Amino acid sequence: MSKVKDLTTGNLTQQLYQLALPIMGTSFVQIAYSFTDMAWLGRLSSEALASVGVVSVFIWIANSVALLNKTGCEVTISHSIGAGNLNEAGHYASHNITMSLVMAILMTLGYALFAEPMVDLYSLEESVRADALHYMYLSLVGFPQIFTTAALSGLYNAIGHSKTPFRIMCIGLACNMLLDPLFIHLLGWGVRGAAGATVISQTVVLFLFIQKAHRDKLFNNFPFFVRPQRHYVLRILKVGVPVVLLNILFAFVSIYMGGVVSKIGGHIGVATMTAGAQIEALTWNTANGVTTALVAIVGQNYAAGKLRRVYEVYRKALTFTLTVGFFGMLIFILLGKELFSLIVPEKEAYEAGGLYLQIVGLSQMFMMLEITTGGLFNGLGKTYLPAGISIFGTYLRVPMVLILISIGMGLEAAWWSISLSSILKGLVIFGCFLLWRRKARPHYHPISHP
Repeated sequence: MSKVKDLTTGNLTQQLYQLALPIMGTSFVQIAYSFTDMAWLGRLSSEALASVGVVSVFIWIANSVALLNKTGCEVTISHSIGAGNLNEAGHYASHNITMSLVMAILMTLGYALFAEPMVDLYSLEESVRADALHYMYLSLVGFPQIFTTAALSGLYNAIGHSKTPFRIMCIGLACNMLLDPLFIHLLGWGVRGAAGATVISQTVVLFLFIQKAHRDKLFNNFPFFVRPQRHYVLRILKVGVPVVLLNILFAFVSIYMGGVVSKIGGHIGVATMTAGAQIEALTWNTANGVTTALVAIVGQNYAAGKLRRVYEVYRKALTFTLTVGFFGMLIFILLGKELFSLIVPEKEAYEAGGLYLQIVGLSQMFMMLEITTGGLFNGLGKTYLPAGISIFGTYLRVPMVLILISIGMGLEAAWWSISLSSILKGLVIFGCFLLWRRKARPHYHPISHP
Protein backbone atom coordinates (compact mmCIF):
# COMPACT_ATOMS: atom_id res chain seq x y z
CA MET A 1 0.00 0.00 0.00
CA SER A 2 1.29 3.50 -0.87
CA LYS A 3 1.27 5.87 2.11
CA VAL A 4 0.28 9.49 1.74
CA LYS A 5 3.42 11.63 2.17
CA ASP A 6 3.42 14.58 4.56
CA LEU A 7 5.21 17.42 2.73
CA THR A 8 4.76 19.98 5.52
CA THR A 9 7.91 18.87 7.38
CA GLY A 10 11.37 17.75 6.35
CA ASN A 11 14.02 18.92 3.89
CA LEU A 12 12.39 20.97 1.13
CA THR A 13 15.18 20.48 -1.41
CA GLN A 14 14.99 16.72 -1.02
CA GLN A 15 11.19 16.75 -1.19
CA LEU A 16 11.13 18.98 -4.26
CA TYR A 17 13.53 16.88 -6.30
CA GLN A 18 12.24 13.51 -5.10
CA LEU A 19 8.79 14.58 -6.23
CA ALA A 20 9.84 16.60 -9.28
CA LEU A 21 12.27 14.23 -10.97
CA PRO A 22 9.69 11.49 -11.66
CA ILE A 23 7.18 14.12 -12.83
CA MET A 24 9.81 15.57 -15.15
CA GLY A 25 10.49 12.06 -16.36
CA THR A 26 6.77 11.59 -16.99
CA SER A 27 6.70 14.85 -18.96
CA PHE A 28 9.63 13.71 -21.08
CA VAL A 29 7.88 10.40 -21.68
CA GLN A 30 4.83 12.31 -22.92
CA ILE A 31 7.09 14.38 -25.19
CA ALA A 32 8.67 11.17 -26.42
CA TYR A 33 5.22 9.83 -27.41
CA SER A 34 4.74 12.74 -29.80
CA PHE A 35 8.41 12.89 -30.77
CA THR A 36 8.41 9.21 -31.71
CA ASP A 37 5.34 9.63 -33.91
CA MET A 38 6.75 12.72 -35.58
CA ALA A 39 10.22 11.26 -36.09
CA TRP A 40 8.85 8.19 -37.89
CA LEU A 41 6.30 10.22 -39.85
CA GLY A 42 8.94 12.83 -40.75
CA ARG A 43 10.89 10.08 -42.45
CA LEU A 44 7.74 9.11 -44.33
CA SER A 45 7.10 12.64 -45.66
CA SER A 46 6.67 16.24 -44.50
CA GLU A 47 3.03 15.95 -45.66
CA ALA A 48 2.41 13.09 -43.22
CA LEU A 49 4.05 15.12 -40.45
CA ALA A 50 1.86 18.14 -41.27
CA SER A 51 -1.35 16.05 -41.17
CA VAL A 52 -0.56 14.76 -37.68
CA GLY A 53 0.60 18.23 -36.63
CA VAL A 54 -2.79 19.68 -37.53
CA VAL A 55 -4.66 17.10 -35.44
CA SER A 56 -2.18 17.39 -32.57
CA VAL A 57 -3.54 20.86 -31.81
CA PHE A 58 -7.04 19.42 -31.33
CA ILE A 59 -5.68 16.53 -29.27
CA TRP A 60 -3.96 19.22 -27.22
CA ILE A 61 -7.37 20.78 -26.54
CA ALA A 62 -8.64 17.40 -25.31
CA ASN A 63 -5.60 17.03 -23.07
CA SER A 64 -6.25 20.56 -21.82
CA VAL A 65 -9.76 19.64 -20.74
CA ALA A 66 -8.32 16.57 -19.02
CA LEU A 67 -6.18 18.94 -16.94
CA LEU A 68 -9.34 19.98 -15.08
CA ASN A 69 -9.26 16.78 -13.06
CA LYS A 70 -5.49 16.39 -13.01
CA THR A 71 -5.21 19.86 -11.46
CA GLY A 72 -8.35 19.15 -9.46
CA CYS A 73 -6.69 16.11 -7.89
CA GLU A 74 -3.38 17.85 -7.25
CA VAL A 75 -4.89 20.90 -5.53
CA THR A 76 -7.94 19.54 -3.70
CA ILE A 77 -6.29 16.35 -2.49
CA SER A 78 -3.07 18.08 -1.39
CA HIS A 79 -5.10 20.72 0.48
CA SER A 80 -7.16 18.00 2.18
CA ILE A 81 -4.00 16.14 3.20
CA GLY A 82 -2.39 19.35 4.50
CA ALA A 83 -5.53 20.04 6.56
CA GLY A 84 -5.37 16.47 7.96
CA ASN A 85 -8.61 15.28 6.34
CA LEU A 86 -7.92 12.02 4.47
CA ASN A 87 -11.62 11.15 4.25
CA GLU A 88 -12.23 14.35 2.28
CA ALA A 89 -9.24 13.53 0.08
CA GLY A 90 -10.88 10.21 -0.84
CA HIS A 91 -14.11 11.98 -1.81
CA TYR A 92 -12.19 14.35 -4.06
CA ALA A 93 -10.39 11.43 -5.69
CA SER A 94 -13.69 9.72 -6.53
CA HIS A 95 -15.28 12.89 -7.87
CA ASN A 96 -12.31 13.78 -10.05
CA ILE A 97 -12.23 10.36 -11.71
CA THR A 98 -16.01 10.32 -12.22
CA MET A 99 -15.91 13.78 -13.81
CA SER A 100 -12.97 12.82 -16.04
CA LEU A 101 -14.86 9.94 -17.62
CA VAL A 102 -17.98 12.05 -18.22
CA MET A 103 -15.92 14.73 -19.95
CA ALA A 104 -14.09 12.11 -22.04
CA ILE A 105 -17.39 10.85 -23.42
CA LEU A 106 -18.62 14.36 -24.21
CA MET A 107 -15.35 15.33 -25.92
CA THR A 108 -15.34 12.15 -28.01
CA LEU A 109 -18.85 12.80 -29.27
CA GLY A 110 -18.10 16.45 -30.04
CA TYR A 111 -14.93 15.65 -31.98
CA ALA A 112 -16.63 12.88 -33.93
CA LEU A 113 -19.38 15.26 -35.04
CA PHE A 114 -17.15 18.22 -35.97
CA ALA A 115 -13.91 16.60 -37.16
CA GLU A 116 -14.17 17.84 -40.76
CA PRO A 117 -14.86 21.53 -40.04
CA MET A 118 -12.10 21.47 -37.40
CA VAL A 119 -9.49 20.16 -39.86
CA ASP A 120 -10.76 22.57 -42.53
CA LEU A 121 -9.64 25.50 -40.39
CA TYR A 122 -6.27 24.85 -42.04
CA SER A 123 -5.50 25.37 -45.72
CA LEU A 124 -4.36 21.83 -46.54
CA GLU A 125 -3.76 19.88 -49.71
CA GLU A 126 -6.43 17.19 -50.21
CA SER A 127 -4.10 14.27 -49.41
CA VAL A 128 -2.91 15.94 -46.20
CA ARG A 129 -6.52 16.68 -45.20
CA ALA A 130 -7.53 13.04 -45.72
CA ASP A 131 -4.67 11.77 -43.57
CA ALA A 132 -5.52 14.30 -40.87
CA LEU A 133 -9.11 13.07 -40.69
CA HIS A 134 -8.02 9.42 -40.48
CA TYR A 135 -5.68 10.28 -37.63
CA MET A 136 -8.38 12.28 -35.85
CA TYR A 137 -11.04 9.55 -35.96
CA LEU A 138 -8.67 6.83 -34.77
CA SER A 139 -7.35 9.01 -31.96
CA LEU A 140 -10.85 9.39 -30.50
CA VAL A 141 -10.70 5.79 -29.31
CA GLY A 142 -8.06 6.88 -26.78
CA PHE A 143 -9.96 9.79 -25.23
CA PRO A 144 -11.34 7.87 -22.19
CA GLN A 145 -7.81 6.64 -21.50
CA ILE A 146 -6.36 10.16 -21.74
CA PHE A 147 -8.87 11.69 -19.31
CA THR A 148 -8.87 8.94 -16.68
CA THR A 149 -5.09 8.60 -16.76
CA ALA A 150 -4.69 12.35 -16.21
CA ALA A 151 -6.84 12.23 -13.06
CA LEU A 152 -5.00 9.20 -11.66
CA SER A 153 -1.66 10.83 -12.40
CA GLY A 154 -2.74 13.95 -10.51
CA LEU A 155 -3.87 11.80 -7.59
CA TYR A 156 -0.47 10.12 -7.21
CA ASN A 157 1.32 13.48 -7.54
CA ALA A 158 -0.86 14.92 -4.76
CA ILE A 159 -0.01 12.14 -2.30
CA GLY A 160 3.72 12.47 -3.02
CA HIS A 161 4.15 9.32 -5.13
CA SER A 162 5.13 10.84 -8.47
CA LYS A 163 7.27 7.79 -9.28
CA THR A 164 4.12 5.78 -10.00
CA PRO A 165 2.97 7.82 -13.05
CA PHE A 166 6.57 7.92 -14.29
CA ARG A 167 7.01 4.14 -14.20
CA ILE A 168 3.66 3.48 -15.83
CA MET A 169 4.20 6.09 -18.55
CA CYS A 170 7.62 4.57 -19.32
CA ILE A 171 5.94 1.25 -20.05
CA GLY A 172 3.46 3.04 -22.32
CA LEU A 173 6.30 4.80 -24.14
CA ALA A 174 8.14 1.51 -24.70
CA CYS A 175 4.95 0.09 -26.18
CA ASN A 176 4.55 3.11 -28.47
CA MET A 177 8.18 3.00 -29.60
CA LEU A 178 7.88 -0.66 -30.53
CA LEU A 179 4.58 -0.30 -32.37
CA ASP A 180 5.33 2.91 -34.31
CA PRO A 181 7.90 1.52 -36.77
CA LEU A 182 5.91 -1.71 -37.06
CA PHE A 183 2.61 -0.02 -37.88
CA ILE A 184 3.89 3.03 -39.82
CA HIS A 185 6.58 1.46 -41.99
CA LEU A 186 6.67 -2.35 -41.84
CA LEU A 187 2.90 -2.77 -42.20
CA GLY A 188 2.64 0.37 -44.35
CA TRP A 189 -0.23 1.92 -42.41
CA GLY A 190 1.36 5.38 -42.34
CA VAL A 191 -0.60 7.98 -40.38
CA ARG A 192 -3.21 5.39 -39.36
CA GLY A 193 -0.43 3.28 -37.87
CA ALA A 194 0.80 6.19 -35.73
CA ALA A 195 -2.70 6.70 -34.32
CA GLY A 196 -3.16 2.98 -33.66
CA ALA A 197 0.16 2.69 -31.84
CA THR A 198 -0.69 5.64 -29.61
CA VAL A 199 -4.17 4.36 -28.70
CA ILE A 200 -2.86 0.89 -27.80
CA SER A 201 -0.16 2.45 -25.61
CA GLN A 202 -2.72 4.70 -23.88
CA THR A 203 -4.88 1.66 -23.14
CA VAL A 204 -1.94 -0.19 -21.59
CA VAL A 205 -1.17 2.84 -19.39
CA LEU A 206 -4.75 3.12 -18.09
CA PHE A 207 -4.91 -0.61 -17.33
CA LEU A 208 -1.69 -0.37 -15.28
CA PHE A 209 -2.95 2.70 -13.39
CA ILE A 210 -6.19 0.93 -12.45
CA GLN A 211 -4.29 -2.13 -11.28
CA LYS A 212 -1.92 0.00 -9.19
CA ALA A 213 -4.68 2.05 -7.57
CA HIS A 214 -6.57 -1.15 -6.69
CA ARG A 215 -3.48 -2.71 -5.07
CA ASP A 216 -2.58 0.43 -3.09
CA LYS A 217 -6.04 0.74 -1.47
CA LEU A 218 -5.67 4.52 -1.26
CA PHE A 219 -8.02 6.36 1.09
CA ASN A 220 -9.56 3.06 2.20
CA ASN A 221 -9.95 1.85 -1.39
CA PHE A 222 -12.04 4.82 -2.55
CA PRO A 223 -14.63 4.08 -5.27
CA PHE A 224 -13.69 5.22 -8.77
CA PHE A 225 -17.21 6.27 -9.70
CA VAL A 226 -19.71 8.01 -7.43
CA ARG A 227 -22.87 10.06 -7.67
CA PRO A 228 -21.50 13.64 -7.77
CA GLN A 229 -22.09 15.91 -4.79
CA ARG A 230 -22.46 19.59 -5.51
CA HIS A 231 -19.85 21.08 -3.14
CA TYR A 232 -17.09 18.70 -4.28
CA VAL A 233 -17.85 19.33 -7.95
CA LEU A 234 -17.92 23.12 -7.49
CA ARG A 235 -14.56 23.22 -5.74
CA ILE A 236 -12.95 21.01 -8.38
CA LEU A 237 -14.35 23.30 -11.06
CA LYS A 238 -13.13 26.38 -9.18
CA VAL A 239 -9.50 25.24 -9.20
CA GLY A 240 -9.54 23.35 -12.49
CA VAL A 241 -11.52 25.53 -14.91
CA PRO A 242 -8.99 28.41 -15.06
CA VAL A 243 -6.23 25.94 -16.01
CA VAL A 244 -8.48 24.36 -18.66
CA LEU A 245 -9.49 27.73 -20.10
CA LEU A 246 -5.85 28.78 -20.23
CA ASN A 247 -4.83 25.73 -22.24
CA ILE A 248 -7.88 25.69 -24.51
CA LEU A 249 -7.61 29.38 -25.34
CA PHE A 250 -3.89 28.89 -25.88
CA ALA A 251 -4.73 26.11 -28.33
CA PHE A 252 -7.18 28.37 -30.15
CA VAL A 253 -4.39 30.87 -30.69
CA SER A 254 -2.20 28.03 -31.97
CA ILE A 255 -4.95 27.03 -34.41
CA TYR A 256 -5.14 30.63 -35.64
CA MET A 257 -1.36 30.86 -35.91
CA GLY A 258 -1.33 27.51 -37.71
CA GLY A 259 -3.80 28.88 -40.23
CA VAL A 260 -1.58 31.93 -40.74
CA VAL A 261 1.60 29.93 -41.28
CA SER A 262 -0.17 27.43 -43.55
CA LYS A 263 -1.22 30.31 -45.82
CA ILE A 264 2.29 31.78 -45.86
CA GLY A 265 4.42 28.64 -45.86
CA GLY A 266 2.10 25.75 -46.79
CA HIS A 267 2.74 22.37 -45.19
CA ILE A 268 6.35 23.40 -44.45
CA GLY A 269 5.07 26.23 -42.26
CA VAL A 270 2.70 23.87 -40.39
CA ALA A 271 5.41 21.21 -39.97
CA THR A 272 7.85 23.85 -38.67
CA MET A 273 5.44 25.17 -36.08
CA THR A 274 4.23 21.79 -34.79
CA ALA A 275 7.59 19.99 -34.77
CA GLY A 276 9.33 23.09 -33.40
CA ALA A 277 6.87 23.19 -30.51
CA GLN A 278 7.70 19.56 -29.73
CA ILE A 279 11.41 20.40 -29.50
CA GLU A 280 10.71 23.50 -27.41
CA ALA A 281 8.71 21.25 -25.08
CA LEU A 282 12.04 19.89 -23.83
CA THR A 283 12.42 23.05 -21.75
CA TRP A 284 8.86 23.92 -20.80
CA ASN A 285 7.98 20.33 -19.89
CA THR A 286 11.00 20.26 -17.60
CA ALA A 287 9.61 23.36 -15.92
CA ASN A 288 6.12 21.83 -15.80
CA GLY A 289 7.54 18.80 -14.01
CA VAL A 290 9.10 20.97 -11.32
CA THR A 291 5.99 23.13 -10.94
CA THR A 292 3.69 20.12 -10.64
CA ALA A 293 5.80 19.07 -7.67
CA LEU A 294 5.62 22.69 -6.49
CA VAL A 295 1.80 22.56 -6.56
CA ALA A 296 1.72 19.54 -4.24
CA ILE A 297 4.29 20.94 -1.79
CA VAL A 298 2.84 24.46 -1.78
CA GLY A 299 -0.69 23.05 -1.49
CA GLN A 300 0.06 21.04 1.65
CA ASN A 301 2.16 23.75 3.32
CA TYR A 302 -0.24 26.58 2.48
CA ALA A 303 -3.14 24.57 3.90
CA ALA A 304 -1.06 23.95 7.03
CA GLY A 305 -0.26 27.67 7.37
CA LYS A 306 3.50 27.31 6.69
CA LEU A 307 4.20 30.28 4.42
CA ARG A 308 7.96 30.30 5.01
CA ARG A 309 8.20 26.83 3.49
CA VAL A 310 6.05 28.03 0.58
CA TYR A 311 8.48 30.88 -0.17
CA GLU A 312 11.53 28.66 0.22
CA VAL A 313 10.35 25.89 -2.09
CA TYR A 314 9.34 28.46 -4.73
CA ARG A 315 12.84 29.97 -4.61
CA LYS A 316 14.45 26.56 -5.03
CA ALA A 317 12.15 25.63 -7.92
CA LEU A 318 12.73 28.94 -9.70
CA THR A 319 16.51 28.63 -9.42
CA PHE A 320 16.35 25.24 -11.13
CA THR A 321 13.96 26.23 -13.92
CA LEU A 322 15.83 29.44 -14.76
CA THR A 323 18.98 27.36 -15.15
CA VAL A 324 17.13 25.04 -17.54
CA GLY A 325 15.86 28.07 -19.46
CA PHE A 326 19.37 29.49 -19.79
CA PHE A 327 20.82 26.30 -21.26
CA GLY A 328 17.74 25.83 -23.44
CA MET A 329 18.27 29.31 -24.85
CA LEU A 330 21.88 28.53 -25.74
CA ILE A 331 21.06 25.18 -27.36
CA PHE A 332 18.15 26.50 -29.43
CA ILE A 333 20.09 29.51 -30.67
CA LEU A 334 23.32 27.66 -31.46
CA LEU A 335 22.04 24.21 -32.50
CA GLY A 336 18.44 24.81 -33.62
CA LYS A 337 18.90 23.61 -37.19
CA GLU A 338 20.68 20.43 -36.11
CA LEU A 339 17.95 19.62 -33.57
CA PHE A 340 15.20 20.09 -36.13
CA SER A 341 16.92 17.87 -38.67
CA LEU A 342 16.55 14.94 -36.23
CA ILE A 343 12.79 15.07 -36.88
CA VAL A 344 12.59 16.22 -40.50
CA PRO A 345 15.60 15.50 -42.74
CA GLU A 346 14.25 17.69 -45.60
CA LYS A 347 16.54 20.72 -45.98
CA GLU A 348 13.78 23.28 -46.50
CA ALA A 349 11.97 22.08 -43.37
CA TYR A 350 14.94 21.92 -40.99
CA GLU A 351 16.26 25.31 -42.12
CA ALA A 352 12.86 26.87 -41.37
CA GLY A 353 12.77 24.99 -38.07
CA GLY A 354 16.22 26.21 -37.10
CA LEU A 355 15.09 29.82 -37.51
CA TYR A 356 11.99 29.10 -35.38
CA LEU A 357 14.12 27.71 -32.54
CA GLN A 358 16.59 30.61 -32.68
CA ILE A 359 13.80 33.16 -32.25
CA VAL A 360 11.84 31.36 -29.52
CA GLY A 361 15.11 30.54 -27.78
CA LEU A 362 15.35 34.17 -26.69
CA SER A 363 12.25 33.78 -24.51
CA GLN A 364 13.16 30.57 -22.69
CA MET A 365 14.14 32.05 -19.31
CA PHE A 366 11.04 34.24 -19.25
CA MET A 367 8.90 31.21 -20.04
CA MET A 368 10.47 29.43 -17.04
CA LEU A 369 9.58 32.44 -14.89
CA GLU A 370 5.96 32.29 -16.04
CA ILE A 371 5.53 28.53 -15.59
CA THR A 372 7.20 28.34 -12.16
CA THR A 373 5.38 31.31 -10.69
CA GLY A 374 2.14 29.97 -12.16
CA GLY A 375 2.80 26.71 -10.29
CA LEU A 376 3.14 28.64 -7.04
CA PHE A 377 -0.21 30.38 -7.52
CA ASN A 378 -1.87 27.08 -8.52
CA GLY A 379 -0.64 25.51 -5.29
CA LEU A 380 -2.17 28.41 -3.38
CA GLY A 381 -5.48 27.66 -5.11
CA LYS A 382 -5.31 30.97 -7.04
CA THR A 383 -5.39 29.29 -10.44
CA TYR A 384 -7.28 32.20 -12.00
CA LEU A 385 -4.31 34.57 -11.75
CA PRO A 386 -1.69 32.74 -13.88
CA ALA A 387 -4.45 31.65 -16.24
CA GLY A 388 -5.64 35.21 -16.77
CA ILE A 389 -2.14 36.58 -17.36
CA SER A 390 -1.26 33.80 -19.78
CA ILE A 391 -4.52 34.12 -21.73
CA PHE A 392 -4.07 37.87 -22.14
CA GLY A 393 -0.42 37.57 -23.13
CA THR A 394 -1.06 34.71 -25.54
CA TYR A 395 -3.88 36.54 -27.31
CA LEU A 396 -1.55 39.48 -27.89
CA ARG A 397 0.08 37.21 -30.48
CA VAL A 398 -2.84 37.78 -32.84
CA PRO A 399 -2.43 41.55 -33.32
CA MET A 400 1.34 41.20 -33.06
CA VAL A 401 1.57 38.69 -35.91
CA LEU A 402 -0.74 40.77 -38.11
CA ILE A 403 1.39 43.90 -37.55
CA LEU A 404 4.63 42.04 -38.24
CA ILE A 405 3.22 40.41 -41.37
CA SER A 406 2.11 43.81 -42.62
CA ILE A 407 5.72 45.03 -42.56
CA GLY A 408 6.83 42.05 -44.65
CA MET A 409 8.35 39.64 -42.10
CA GLY A 410 6.69 36.50 -43.52
CA LEU A 411 6.91 33.34 -41.37
CA GLU A 412 9.26 35.09 -38.94
CA ALA A 413 6.32 37.26 -37.87
CA ALA A 414 4.67 34.26 -36.22
CA TRP A 415 7.85 33.19 -34.44
CA TRP A 416 8.59 36.69 -33.11
CA SER A 417 5.03 37.13 -31.83
CA ILE A 418 5.39 33.86 -29.88
CA SER A 419 8.74 34.86 -28.40
CA LEU A 420 7.84 38.44 -27.44
CA SER A 421 4.56 37.46 -25.79
CA SER A 422 6.35 34.82 -23.68
CA ILE A 423 8.81 37.45 -22.45
CA LEU A 424 5.93 39.76 -21.47
CA LYS A 425 3.99 37.04 -19.61
CA GLY A 426 7.02 36.07 -17.54
CA LEU A 427 7.65 39.63 -16.42
CA VAL A 428 4.00 40.33 -15.54
CA ILE A 429 3.38 37.21 -13.45
CA PHE A 430 6.60 37.68 -11.50
CA GLY A 431 5.48 41.22 -10.74
CA CYS A 432 2.20 39.76 -9.42
CA PHE A 433 4.14 37.42 -7.16
CA LEU A 434 6.08 40.33 -5.66
CA LEU A 435 2.82 42.18 -4.99
CA TRP A 436 1.18 39.10 -3.44
CA ARG A 437 4.13 38.45 -1.15
CA ARG A 438 4.11 42.03 0.05
CA LYS A 439 0.41 41.82 0.92
CA ALA A 440 0.47 38.29 2.39
CA ARG A 441 -0.37 38.22 6.07
CA PRO A 442 2.66 37.56 8.29
CA HIS A 443 0.69 35.13 10.46
CA TYR A 444 -1.29 32.96 8.09
CA HIS A 445 -3.74 30.43 9.56
CA PRO A 446 -4.40 26.93 8.16
CA ILE A 447 -7.16 26.26 5.63
CA SER A 448 -10.27 24.43 6.78
CA HIS A 449 -12.95 23.06 4.50
CA PRO A 450 -16.51 22.18 5.48
